[in-house]
Amino acid sequence: MSEEIITAAATAWGYGGIAIVRLSGEGCVAAADKIYTSKTHKKLSEEPARYMALGTLRAPNGEPFDEVLAVRFERGKSYTGEEAAELHCHGGLAAAQRCVAELCRNGARLALPGEFTRRAFVNGRIDLAQAEAVAGIIKAQSDEALSASARALQGEFTAEIKKLTARLTELYAALEVDLDFPEEGEGFLAKEESAARLEELSRECAELCSRCRCGMLLRDGLRAAIIGAPNVGKSSLLNALLARERAIVTAVPGTTRDSIEETFICGGLPVRIIDTAGIRDTEDEVEAIGVGRSLRSMEEADIVLRVLDGAEEEGAAVLPRTDKPQIIVINKSDLPQRITKEEAEAHFPGSAVLCVSAKEGGGIAELKELILQTAAAGCDVSQSYSVSARQLECLARAKEAVDAAAEALKSAAGEDAALSCVSEGAAQLASLLGLDAGEELLDKIFSAFCVGK
Repeated sequence: MSEEIITAAATAWGYGGIAIVRLSGEGCVAAADKIYTSKTHKKLSEEPARYMALGTLRAPNGEPFDEVLAVRFERGKSYTGEEAAELHCHGGLAAAQRCVAELCRNGARLALPGEFTRRAFVNGRIDLAQAEAVAGIIKAQSDEALSASARALQGEFTAEIKKLTARLTELYAALEVDLDFPEEGEGFLAKEESAARLEELSRECAELCSRCRCGMLLRDGLRAAIIGAPNVGKSSLLNALLARERAIVTAVPGTTRDSIEETFICGGLPVRIIDTAGIRDTEDEVEAIGVGRSLRSMEEADIVLRVLDGAEEEGAAVLPRTDKPQIIVINKSDLPQRITKEEAEAHFPGSAVLCVSAKEGGGIAELKELILQTAAAGCDVSQSYSVSARQLECLARAKEAVDAAAEALKSAAGEDAALSCVSEGAAQLASLLGLDAGEELLDKIFSAFCVGK
């Protein structure tokens, strides 16, 4: 990693109580010395490391432009693992922007997206799995998603990957000895035992994949589309789920002509809920566009809430079918019912059916619980890890390689093919942790970070 001095605001641009400007790289404290002096007339380099000091930032002409708290970190004891410093300015745009500009005038350059975390990885302070967990913490929208990312950042996920790698390496060594010295095979693993161990590893990989998918679901959430005929109470259902008046509700069919999207947290799971236009045959050009968008929303959704008007007999038959997981919501349970739960279950076999009153709030808590059960069936939130799609793909490929190795030992392919597969599985796990990461991969990963992280 280059020893260039980098700087950027570590807090979001805007108005707030504080704006933190960070620096990293050999000589960054000397760069800060050129614009900072403490209230006791000391430069930052003269203050003890990890000691927060009150001081003033000054322009080249000596004019003060902010009063700040400043701290420096020694090499090996900072976020990046390099010499580093932070200047805590007053919140707002002008002070932090001026601070960054003056630092760039004195030898620093503006950091690239994710460059501080990238330096932490390159300098060995964290591995790639932990680096990507930082992005998960930033994106977390719930306590559960935050915990899933924090576990990965603390190295728990890395520890599990290293255990799997160690066991694969041990198996590889045993298989290699049996292959090279077949006449001395006594004391080494038999094919049947090696295959059994590989199958056990495969099950553990599968279980870890499941926990990772759960963590990704907590971080990224899901899209739920509310669909139904006009005037069945879709907008009222949206408002009830959000617990606020977001959509306009009238007794006039076709009030909603465009999709409305909002997010709410359901048991730690971010749900992007989409209220769509009522689906029906129409000659109205604008309404027809809305119907088309409704159908697209249904196809793009992870789960469909199909709303029926319990006070009306028809409606279920005219709506298009979907292969997506769906919940049948019989609305207006506060009115005399003309559609029973049993009739809906018969019409939509395999789909959960629930009666609610969006107007009165009846059944809404149960609907939220049903959304969570449908979307996250078998998901143990407390054991999940928030990982990137890249990491999950590496883990899935490692499992495929382990499965292939076990199959090879049971077939005529034998130990030679099994060795190759075990080696591939270990390589995928190494790639997950970034042990062989090239510049192109690092560019792709860290470019998705914000500047200053």
